[in-house]
Amino acid sequence: MSGQPTTVAAVAPNDGGPPLLTYLDGATGERVELTAQQLGGWAARSASLLRDGCGLAPGSRVAVLLPPHWRTAAVLIGAWSIGMAVSLRPRATAGLPVLEPGGDQPYDAVFVTPERLDDWLEDVPDGVHRYLVGTGPAPLADVPAGWLDWSTEVLRHTDIPPDYAAVRPWDPASPDGTSYGEWRQLATEIAGQLDLRAGDRLLVDAAEHEQPLKWLLAPLAASASVVICANVDREQLATHVAAEQATRVL
Repeated sequence: MSGQPTTVAAVAPNDGGPPLLTYLDGATGERVELTAQQLGGWAARSASLLRDGCGLAPGSRVAVLLPPHWRTAAVLIGAWSIGMAVSLRPRATAGLPVLEPGGDQPYDAVFVTPERLDDWLEDVPDGVHRYLVGTGPAPLADVPAGWLDWSTEVLRHTDIPPDYAAVRPWDPASPDGTSYGEWRQLATEIAGQLDLRAGDRLLVDAAEHEQPLKWLLAPLAASASVVICANVDREQLATHVAAEQATRVL
């Protein structure tokens, strides 16, 4: 996963191209479109938050308990771009790994939505950097003691990628030891299974597919774009497919 999958800004070099990632929320009407350069900027801020704000180094353990969302993409790409070992806890998905931490070593940083905070309140030890990531357009109104609002904190950091050390294919991409190279291979294989090709536009039902290997890394590996549909009635997906000019549906 060294290179293109972890440096999303390299997929399209300028901001004048089509959106790489579109997020739609049927409950709020929110719509966010990000080009590769824009998403790369948010990923760079997330990377700087982890490296400069938290003082983390390559190999640090980062837990991400977030649904498919443009902010989730920024957190994940930012963490992977500087060599973090990321643990994912999406709902179980047949045929794909649900990555959990190995051993008893604690996380160095945790990212979670307010809705899933109860899963972590009793499990996160002192000294771990804790971030709440909201899925709505406004900053979070109520942040518990010991936690920080990601959308506020990330803006304190630069959107220009620093001169990070290159991530090597054999470096651990997750606490269970799965390497960046292995994840890249998985993403490429899944892209093939989905018949994704360069220029495709993949529409994803966020409620059905939480595994980032499918909704994020596979499209990036194929140079395809993504439309994330949250809180939508599956009977209305056909309408979104037509409106978004999607070429593939997940």
